[in-house]
Amino acid sequence: MVLRLGVLACFLTWRILHPNHEAIWLWLMSVVCEIWFAFSWVLDQLPKLCPVKRVTDLSVLKERFESSEPNLRNPKKLSDLPGIDVFVSTADPDKEPPLVTANTILSILAVDYPVEKVACYLSDDGGSLVTFEALAEAASFARVWVPFCRKHKIEPRNPEAYFGQKRDPLKNKVRLDFVRDRRRVKREYDEFKVRINALPDSIRRRSDAYNAQTEIRAKKKQVELGVNPSEPIKVPKATWMADGSHWHGTWSSAEDGHSRGDHEGIIQIMLVPASAEPVFGNEVDEENLIDTTDVDVRLPMLVYVSREKRPGFDHNKKAGAMNALVRASAIMSNGAFILNLDCDHYIYNSLAMREGMCFMLDRGGDKICYVQFPQRFEGIDPNDRYANHNTVFFDVNMRALDGLQGPMYVGTGCIFRRVALYGFSPPRATEHHGWFGRQKIRKLLRKSKEKKKDEEDDEMLLPINGNQYEDDDAARASLAKQFGNSTSLIDSIAVAEFGGRLLHELRGKGCLGRPAGSLAVQREPLDASALAEAVSVITCFYEDKTEWGKRVGWIYGSVTEDVVTGYRMHNRGWRSVYCVTKGDAFRGTAPINLTDRLNQVLRWATGSVEIFFSRNNALCASPRMKFLQRVAYFNVGIYPFTSIFLLVYCVLPALSLFSGKFIVQTLDVTFLVFLLAITITLCMLALLEIKWSGITLHDWWRNEQFWLIGGTSAHPAAVIQGLLKVIAGIDISFTLTSKSSAPEDGEDEFSELYEFRWTTLMIPPITIIMFNVIAIGVAISRTVYSPFPQWSKLLGGVFFSFWVLSHLYPFAKGLMGKKGRFQRLCIYGLDSSALLFHCSQCIYTLLWGLKES
Repeated sequence: MVLRLGVLACFLTWRILHPNHEAIWLWLMSVVCEIWFAFSWVLDQLPKLCPVKRVTDLSVLKERFESSEPNLRNPKKLSDLPGIDVFVSTADPDKEPPLVTANTILSILAVDYPVEKVACYLSDDGGSLVTFEALAEAASFARVWVPFCRKHKIEPRNPEAYFGQKRDPLKNKVRLDFVRDRRRVKREYDEFKVRINALPDSIRRRSDAYNAQTEIRAKKKQVELGVNPSEPIKVPKATWMADGSHWHGTWSSAEDGHSRGDHEGIIQIMLVPASAEPVFGNEVDEENLIDTTDVDVRLPMLVYVSREKRPGFDHNKKAGAMNALVRASAIMSNGAFILNLDCDHYIYNSLAMREGMCFMLDRGGDKICYVQFPQRFEGIDPNDRYANHNTVFFDVNMRALDGLQGPMYVGTGCIFRRVALYGFSPPRATEHHGWFGRQKIRKLLRKSKEKKKDEEDDEMLLPINGNQYEDDDAARASLAKQFGNSTSLIDSIAVAEFGGRLLHELRGKGCLGRPAGSLAVQREPLDASALAEAVSVITCFYEDKTEWGKRVGWIYGSVTEDVVTGYRMHNRGWRSVYCVTKGDAFRGTAPINLTDRLNQVLRWATGSVEIFFSRNNALCASPRMKFLQRVAYFNVGIYPFTSIFLLVYCVLPALSLFSGKFIVQTLDVTFLVFLLAITITLCMLALLEIKWSGITLHDWWRNEQFWLIGGTSAHPAAVIQGLLKVIAGIDISFTLTSKSSAPEDGEDEFSELYEFRWTTLMIPPITIIMFNVIAIGVAISRTVYSPFPQWSKLLGGVFFSFWVLSHLYPFAKGLMGKKGRFQRLCIYGLDSSALLFHCSQCIYTLLWGLKES
């Protein structure tokens, strides 16, 4: 890094001191772009100075928290691990297939973690009956699937992924009844898939039948009342549940009070909390498909949640849905830790939760706000044409950040400390205030009442227990202003903080721990009042005049709420950890279609522009954030602006070829030596990153290619959209990225890769490609037929044009079909074949004119 930095400094100095007087405009544009690229490279490289690799020891975790021998504090040998609430979010069953969501839920229910300590919550932001009934079907199938996984140690525990594996299922299986059990469970799963896929049609037919009966009854009543039968009757086209009652969520007819943005809040417990002691199953009979006499058949708690939505309220998209889950779960299960997953990201390694807990519960873990896992994807084409695996980011950048203050939060596959989400400060950041000192707490609570320009300067300390502020009306009133008026929610804060403490022997100076065995207790059963309280905290007006979305929970105001939420935690002094397991912890899907991929990158880049122009800009970070961590966050906000210079630089080779000039006066030895040194140092850096991170050269090159593709298409659009939002207040809405389900038999697995869907984001790259190709043709013709050919300038321009075209090659390939032919698309009334014909005619005319002259 230092060597390349020195070479860049010398090169830029030489470039500034040696202008091209024949084409000063060309020289100036190139120098400005090169200075920005050097600055951008420094921002990207500085956070990579301290890469870290971490390894966990699960045997130590088991030894400390799951004793095999009874003792005075734990006579029943119950698990002393803290509780984990798992959040799964979905919004649209059309774009996020219910079967994908159901498989994710099944992988969570079968996770290798104490059953009584796990609670799974599905947030259905669309309020769809299809999702509700799919979750009910998943809860029913889980009674077969989960015991089967535990009995035969199945991996992965997503049935679709498991039964779709191409390797031998008998490998490492020792039980004689495995083949019989697998065949029975596979048959049951096939029937389960049929039921899930048929849900939309069955709900529609059921609703049509009930609506027809309702209409007939209404007409009979009209006749009985003596009203003219010919008069039309307005009967709402309701969506009906299987028990013959109206669905409280979204109806297909989108009636008032039953549309996507206007429906009641719904909470339904699909699986009740498990008992603390194991429950073993029975032998095979009519009700039991497999023998579970020596298998624990308990299932984790499973809850369906759809928050209330009403017109006129800003529901804050995914961040608002997550905060509703935080509040509801605090009342119902109150796990000290929260695992956040997208509906298409399932648990691939059943030990993933235990691996994350190794960091949270080890020495120094009390200052860790979250453990981020890398995202791994399935269904990506073997060549990874559009860098969907994103391995450079997840295996290079994130590992490097792990050596600083920790990786960024990327929206899924993350275990949070609940009190860190609540906006409290870490113990180390508040040690000088007297950790948990009651007087300081009161002082800080009084300070929080005062209006300040920067709320992040306030420190929020945690109460030790509930009775610490039971008699302090001012303290409770202040907490109510921050968290809302739910007494149960406020009382749960201290309980969650206690559950996340380290054991006494592992605690740090000035920090409180907990005795071993203090969490080996039975969870209190849920009652009707707790459920009613949970429903009350997911209403659309609960967050009014509170700190939710401002300091507490997921942060609002950005399309990339994940990065902002993680930034706020780091800004308070928390650390995060990157956990790379031996087997992938989680796996999900990614869009392999070019248009979908560009729209995804556009959303990320727009969020970065929003961050840059907000108070979440790293330049405004508190002193608690480390310098290099601040540089990393600053780079997140500024990288889309590189696209402005990249667009200019990609056009410069063509301008050079058209004008017959070059960015330097002559291709002398000094320029070529600098160019060679920059290239060599770049290759050295690439090889070193490949060496220590474990990625391949192919992954690195694909990342470089898509950096230019995204930088000339999505990133410029993001800059424009971000500026429009900041300056003109024009809000930006993005469509949900479609989640693909598993392909049917005989269907091409990568059919979406070859689909062409036109988007205006493609205009700049197409223009750059055509501009450079035409320029190469014109320059070659002019040089060949010139009496005084200038081969050096031609070679320089052609070299840089080929550099641009080689990076845009995957994009050009995306414009062609599976057989390599250009797709027919309409651009201003011309399809692609006509467009190419007119371009070729222009090139031919230019070349013929040059030859004649």
